[in-house]
Amino acid sequence: MLHCGHDLTWGLLRRVCLGEELRMDDLLWQPSEAVIAGANMTRFRTQVARDWQVNLHDTAALWEWSVAEIEKFWVSLWRYCEVIGDGPGQHVLVDGHLMPGAKFFPDAKINIAENLLRFSKAGSSHDALVFWGEDKVKRRLSHGDLHDRVASLAAHFRGMGLKSGDRVAGFVPNMPESIIAMLAAASLGCVWSSCSPDFGVQGVLDRFGQIEPRILITADGYWYNGKSHDCLERVAEFLAKLPSVEEVLVIPYISETPDVSKIPNARNIDDVIAANIGAALQFERVPFNHPLYIMFSSGTTGVPKCIVHGQGGTLLQHLKEHRLHSDVKHGDRVFYFTTCGWMMWNWLVSGLGSGATLLLYDGSPFAPNGNILFDFAQAEKCTFFGTSAKYIDACLKAGIDPIKTHDLSAMRTIGSTGSPLVPESFDYVYEHIKKDVCLSSLSGGTDIVSCFMLGNPTGAVWRGEIQMRGLGLKVEVWDENGKPVKGEKGELVCTRPFPCMPIGFWNDPGDKRYKAAYFERYPNIWHHGDYVELTEHDGIIVYGRSDAVLNPGGVRIGTAEIYRQVEQLPEILESIVIGQDWQGDVRVVLFVRLRPEVTLDEKLEKKIKNQIRANTTPRHVPAKIIAVTDIPRTKSGKIVELAVRDVVHGKDVKNKEALANPEALKLYKNLAELKS
Repeated sequence: MLHCGHDLTWGLLRRVCLGEELRMDDLLWQPSEAVIAGANMTRFRTQVARDWQVNLHDTAALWEWSVAEIEKFWVSLWRYCEVIGDGPGQHVLVDGHLMPGAKFFPDAKINIAENLLRFSKAGSSHDALVFWGEDKVKRRLSHGDLHDRVASLAAHFRGMGLKSGDRVAGFVPNMPESIIAMLAAASLGCVWSSCSPDFGVQGVLDRFGQIEPRILITADGYWYNGKSHDCLERVAEFLAKLPSVEEVLVIPYISETPDVSKIPNARNIDDVIAANIGAALQFERVPFNHPLYIMFSSGTTGVPKCIVHGQGGTLLQHLKEHRLHSDVKHGDRVFYFTTCGWMMWNWLVSGLGSGATLLLYDGSPFAPNGNILFDFAQAEKCTFFGTSAKYIDACLKAGIDPIKTHDLSAMRTIGSTGSPLVPESFDYVYEHIKKDVCLSSLSGGTDIVSCFMLGNPTGAVWRGEIQMRGLGLKVEVWDENGKPVKGEKGELVCTRPFPCMPIGFWNDPGDKRYKAAYFERYPNIWHHGDYVELTEHDGIIVYGRSDAVLNPGGVRIGTAEIYRQVEQLPEILESIVIGQDWQGDVRVVLFVRLRPEVTLDEKLEKKIKNQIRANTTPRHVPAKIIAVTDIPRTKSGKIVELAVRDVVHGKDVKNKEALANPEALKLYKNLAELKS
C-alpha cells in the first residue's frame, strides 16, 4: 500500500485519493514511519514549528517556510546545529536585496576547524578517519590522533609566522594528512586550496600561481590501478615557478622515506608533526565571511577561475546538507568517492562536524577487481555511500552485483552527483545494490561548494528525480521569458541570497568576472547554468548544462536526454553529443565509444537512431554518428561537451590542463565526416 503521508505533495495525495492513475513503478522507495520519526529533518521541523509558532506538516512545508523566512531559517539552523562561535549576533542578513552583496551574520565570528573538531578530543579512541589507498595501504586515525596532529601542524604553521588570510596549498591525494593540513590551516584563519596530484605542471601553475601559497603540502606519489606514480619530479618543476612557497611538507605514501633532496625547503610531514606533538589546539575565530577555500572552475575556456568561499557559509551549508538532507548522525560512517580537486572532498571533510567517521579512498574505484568500494563499505559498515553517476553507470555495464556479494546492511543512503543520474541507474541501484536505501541524487557545484538540490530522508524517491530543493535556497525553474515554470524545462535560478554564495573571485577588481559568471543574464538573480525541470513531486530532473543545450531548428534539447537512450545500448560504453553549426542552423552530432569487439556499421547506426527516435523525438536523432576511442573529461570525471564543440568548430581549447585526458581532443579535429 502506498504510504499517503509526509512528503508526498498535496497534488499527488489528491490523485491517490481520487483514484487517478499513478505509475507505481516510478515510486522506488518510501521511508518507514520509524525512519521519518527518527530523522534529523523531522526533529528540525518540529523545533522550527515550536520556536516560531508555525504549522509545518511535512518537509515540503518546511522548504516553503525556509525560503519565505530565510533569516529565521538560517538562525534556526545555527541554533539546531549548535554552531560554536561568537554569534549569531544581532543581524542575520544585511543588504538582502543584493546579489551579489548580501551578507549573512556580519556580527558573528567563528572558526570552521573548531566546529569540525568538536568531537575530536585528546585521548579519544573512536575512529575519525579510515583510509584505503586501493588495496596497497590501509590506515585509521582516532579522534585523539586527529586532535593531536592538527594541533601539532598548526603549531608549526604558527612558528613559521603564518597568519590569517595566508594561503596553504595541497597537491594531495584523498588521505588523512590532507585533512589534517586543511584543518590546521583553517584553525589559524588561513585559506586552503587543493588539487589532485595527477595534475600536470601547467595545470598546477594555472591554479596555485594565481593564489601564491606560502606552504605547499604534497604526497611523494599516489597509487592508481595498482601502479605507483611519482609526484616529486613534477613538484620540483612547478616549484621553480612558484616563488611564494616558503616550505614544502611531503607526505610519505608510496615510500616510507621519500627522497626530498631535489625539493627546495622540503621536510617530511611526519617529522614536523612529531616535533610538535603535545601542542595545544588553538583556534582563531574570524568573521563569518572570512575566506576559507579557494576552488577552481574546471572549464576549458581559459585559466581557471579562483572561486573564494567563506568559513561561515561553508560550515552552515554543509551542516545543513549532512544533518538534514543526508540524515548524518553522530557515529555514522560517511564515504564519498572523490579527489582533493573536486568540491565533494570539501563536502566530505565537513562530515566531521556531525560526529561522523570519514571513510577516505584514493585510487581507481575498480582496482583490483571492480568491487573495492563495496568491499570498503562492507568492511567499515558505511552508512552513507557517495559516488558519481558515471561510477554507477560503469558498475551497471560491468555487471557488478553487490546486493548478492556484499553485506551493505548498515548503508542507509546512497549519494550520487557529478552528472545527471538517469532513470535506468536508479533501477540498477535498487535492483543490484540495495533495495531499502534512500537514493539521494545531488546537484550543485564548485560555484557554491555544495548543492542546490539534494536528498530528503523523509520523502519518497521517484525514478529519475532529485528529491528536493535545498532548504533555505529559493530555487526556481525559469522559462526563456524569465517566468517560473513547473513541469517544463528551463533555467535553474536562485532568486534569494544564501550564505554559501562565493565571497568573490580571487584577484577580481570590482567583482567583474564574478558578476558576469552568475548575475549577467538575470540581474540580482543567481543563474546557475543548468537546464532542468521541476516535477509534480517538487523534485528536479537535470537535463545537462544549459550552455551545452542543443538547439536544432530552434528546439532546445538537453544532452542528458540523448545520453540516457544511447547508453542503454549494450554496444556503447559512453557517448558525447554536441551541436554543430551547419548551413545556418545546428545539427546534432553524436560520438560513441564502443565496446572493443564492436564496430559502428550501418546496422548499429540505425539501432542508435531508432532508440533515440522511439524514446525522445525525431529532433533528438543525430545527423551524424561517429565512433571514437576516447571521450575527453575533466579530472573530476565530467565530459566536456563545450571543449569538443570548440575543437569541431576549429577553435582552440585554452585550458587543456583541466582535462584528465587532453590527448583525446585530437580525435575530434578536422573530421572528414563533419564536412558534409
